[in-house]
Amino acid sequence: MNILSIQSHVAYGHVGNSAAVFPLQRVGAEVWPVNTVQFSNHLGYDGWKGEVFSAAHIRDVVSGIEDRGVMTACDGVLSGYMGSAAIGEAILDAVARVKRANPAARYCCDPVIGDDDSGIYVRDDIPDFIRTRALRAADVTCPNQFELGVLTGLDTGTMDGMLAAVDFLHAMGVATVLVTSALIDDTPDDAIDMIASGQDGQFRLRTPRLPIKINGAGDTIAALFFAHLLRGGGCGEAMAKAGSSLFGVLKATAERGAREMLLVEAQEELVKPATLFEAERLV
Repeated sequence: MNILSIQSHVAYGHVGNSAAVFPLQRVGAEVWPVNTVQFSNHLGYDGWKGEVFSAAHIRDVVSGIEDRGVMTACDGVLSGYMGSAAIGEAILDAVARVKRANPAARYCCDPVIGDDDSGIYVRDDIPDFIRTRALRAADVTCPNQFELGVLTGLDTGTMDGMLAAVDFLHAMGVATVLVTSALIDDTPDDAIDMIASGQDGQFRLRTPRLPIKINGAGDTIAALFFAHLLRGGGCGEAMAKAGSSLFGVLKATAERGAREMLLVEAQEELVKPATLFEAERLV
């Protein structure tokens, strides 16, 4: 399995490609990372250093990969944080190049926009670009609950509202949707939910709520979910595998009191989670 992953990158810590590449490799995927930025660390710290790459730079790197004649072997494209609409267009150009070479390839758009704690933290034009351009090209998307609300304009606080918002994305042409960090009216205080919806049905995965909120977890879950989907699993199975792995990593991170995910130290959780959670069929 070969995945072209176009995301941000940090030298220290785990967000973007720094949170996606190793987990993908650990579950057996060959990853072709294209970095949209090179920062010292993620922006959750007081300061950072580094450079944002131009859309032209991203197109050039992807063109160089294409020159190797390997796009026919690319099974999927994964994208995350988009620093600008121009970078988003470069990502969609890469998707088009891959799909011309391999029509069976799929595109997973992780629509990074914000979360409940911080609100929208991307440029003003990004939510509309994702809604009107990126999702129209996507086969898979992995918003958190806050992002789902922004993208659809619907109330996701109940299960009916959540599934209506998911169906809104399906109506746009997205075949498979994973909603992360879901807290709805019937979610217990000590738990957190994920919702997956695809051709095989709609499912919920409920895991214990850990005393931790950490950067990059959404990037890791999107990568793992996409990899398990590409292997041929249904969305419920892919969510259960990815969610069980992420829970194991985050549990180890919380127990150590670490600020960054312990992806290397807890890497066995990526392939053989200590706790296996089962997806509950909703529809």
